[in-house]
Amino acid sequence: MHGKNNWYIVDGYRPPVNPGEATDYEGHESIMILNCNDQDANILIDVYFSDRPPVENIPFVAPAKRITAFRSNDPKVFGDLHLDVGVQYSLHIRSDIEVIVQYGRLDVNQPNMAYLATLGYGQ
Repeated sequence: MHGKNNWYIVDGYRPPVNPGEATDYEGHESIMILNCNDQDANILIDVYFSDRPPVENIPFVAPAKRITAFRSNDPKVFGDLHLDVGVQYSLHIRSDIEVIVQYGRLDVNQPNMAYLATLGYGQ
């Protein structure tokens, strides 16, 4: 097995899409799940906020032997939940088998833009 069953991403934040001078890029963030196993990973995602109750148990399947990446504004993953630009949130990602979770954010709010990529905290 590779990875952990529980992952936490604390600094979720969707940056503005509008670029400064970096017109070739679009501001976004992405959650990446690597499943190195021979079976699909059945995942539940909980989203926590500073000013409202969490949205819990959002189902997701990470296919076996694949990397899956999705943006925080993807309605195919998050359904009716809208993680608006500028809203801070945290994620708890629970899997029935061990997976690896990474988080990335491209902020084009300034001409020199910034990209952040980090592993979540796994246990």
